[in-house]
Amino acid sequence: MQIRVEHLTKCYGETAALQDICLTVEDGELFFLLGPSGCGKTTLLRSIAGFETPTSGEIFLDGKPVAGTPPSQRDTAMVFQGYALFPHMTVRENVSFGLEMQGISKEECATRVNKVLDELQIREFADRKPNQLSGGQQQRVALARTLVVHPGCMLLDEPLANLDAKLRRDMRLEIRNICKENHLTGIYVTHDRAEALSMADRIAVFRNGHIEQIGTPDEVYRHPKTIFVASFIGDTNLREGRVLDTKEGTLETPLGVLRSALLPADVGDGDKLAISMRPEAFRVLKEGESSENTLEVTIRNVDYLGELSEHLATGADGNELKFYEINPRGAVRSGQRVRLAISPEDVVCMKP
Repeated sequence: MQIRVEHLTKCYGETAALQDICLTVEDGELFFLLGPSGCGKTTLLRSIAGFETPTSGEIFLDGKPVAGTPPSQRDTAMVFQGYALFPHMTVRENVSFGLEMQGISKEECATRVNKVLDELQIREFADRKPNQLSGGQQQRVALARTLVVHPGCMLLDEPLANLDAKLRRDMRLEIRNICKENHLTGIYVTHDRAEALSMADRIAVFRNGHIEQIGTPDEVYRHPKTIFVASFIGDTNLREGRVLDTKEGTLETPLGVLRSALLPADVGDGDKLAISMRPEAFRVLKEGESSENTLEVTIRNVDYLGELSEHLATGADGNELKFYEINPRGAVRSGQRVRLAISPEDVVCMKP
């Protein structure tokens, strides 16, 4: 199922929860709505499902407008954060409920329920009640109940929020595999950046009811279009800069002159820009080693975390700069002055 949203706005009184949202989710795509709490993600999801009525704009499912169409007739199925399982029903009864409402025969219902219980490896729990299951098992039941009705689109509203960290990691892969194996279009709401980056085909980053950027995980992480996206999608070092030469990509910054391979297309010499540099993009130079972009910093603090060390340093401008050292060997110490290198491809420039 393809989903198209055109100029959708949703207001509650004088408060705009969504402002002129335009996006297209392609058939079979796993599309994430990512942003902080209260930015409009769930409102958009509920509007697509039919639980909210937009103030203006249109939603199209497979090219057909769905304004006024009730949720039960939209060929979508929603997985809620709280699972919303019927406590008095067994797992089998919970999963078969939607099929029974559709008038599916008992024979076909049993076949489809058994198949989805097997796929999600919960058939052994078929006769248990929800309160006899772990959080991960309840999540699988909620997914099974959604999948068994063969929806055109699965809408997921922070479905892993109530699980512990390890189980969340396990369920990420499981949900993505389910969507891909069943060629399901999925729209997934989260404020968890790791979930979005590890699972999504594309991500829409939301802020205050509007979309800041849409792109693949790699695009929104490595090529953020705004300061908000750069800082929300991961740790970064932000500085101001001025373009010295657009052809050379050189910038005057508080840390010295740097070259960027990622200048916006419509900037000119002398223009001011915001600069984003991810902590993992830096590397410590050895004595006598040179690099195109070099920074001198003084180490203030070292947090050794095993596979990496997080360093807080003071740059030439006197402000904090964070960088990571992968597979550290204890060579960098607090109080030490070191030289850092960063590739021009990792000096990302944005309009301020």
